[in-house]
Amino acid sequence: MPARRRLTGGIWVGASAVCATGVAAVLLLIMAYIAERGIGALSLSYLIHVPRPIGIPGGGVANGIVGSFIIVGIAALMAFPIGIFVGLYLGVYGYGPRAEGLAFVADVLAGVPSIAIGIYAYTVLVEPFRQFSAVSASFAFAVLMLPLVIRATEGAIKVVPRELREAATALGAPDHRVVGKILLAAARPGIVTGLLLALARVTGETAPLLFTAFGSQFWELDPTRPMAELSLQIFNYAISPYSEWHEQAWGGALLLIFAVFFLSLLARLSFLMQKGRGPGRAE
Repeated sequence: MPARRRLTGGIWVGASAVCATGVAAVLLLIMAYIAERGIGALSLSYLIHVPRPIGIPGGGVANGIVGSFIIVGIAALMAFPIGIFVGLYLGVYGYGPRAEGLAFVADVLAGVPSIAIGIYAYTVLVEPFRQFSAVSASFAFAVLMLPLVIRATEGAIKVVPRELREAATALGAPDHRVVGKILLAAARPGIVTGLLLALARVTGETAPLLFTAFGSQFWELDPTRPMAELSLQIFNYAISPYSEWHEQAWGGALLLIFAVFFLSLLARLSFLMQKGRGPGRAE
């Protein structure tokens, strides 16, 4: 290889390494700063108690944590089945105007700002019923998750070796068994990874909650009523004039960082573990 090509290649490889290192450094700095500011707020009382008025010690974000599980859980029940079936359709029968239209809609939906999705959820589920609710927040989150689930499922289906499907068809298996027993089983690592990343995508969202869940200072388990959510509590605490609430906001931000990091790590580990089995071992 000529020396000029080696020099040019080395320069670009070095530039890529510098950029990657810079991005990692910025991420570590942000995480370290949030950990430094928020670690002091974390305690057992902070995790098991609801917010208390200013001046009364011992307040926490327990209702926000529980509300986050409820809202995100309902959103997952809404988005996962629809997203998997649409992605399966695009991965198996992804040709023709109908499939191209669905793919285009998914791409456009992925680029819609989350606050616009929140306004849409407000128009559809809040204004007609004259009631803020956790269900409307879950609907907004489900819309945000749909394009990720669709594209992850489609991509996972398309990387399955075509020989698996052809072999099953040659043995006389009907299409529904080929799709259910062969394609879905072989594509499971990619699908599970996409589902976990979709959960991580909406875990820290706040804008849609301003128009839907609205928030609450009390325990609320009824999804048809306004409900506390951790990221919304962080927002309300951060814009308040009280230093005590600012500290609690940093603690909540640290909890969200842990949650997103855990989901991302779980997605990666799940993908690596399932990938190690190989598509040939799909049941």
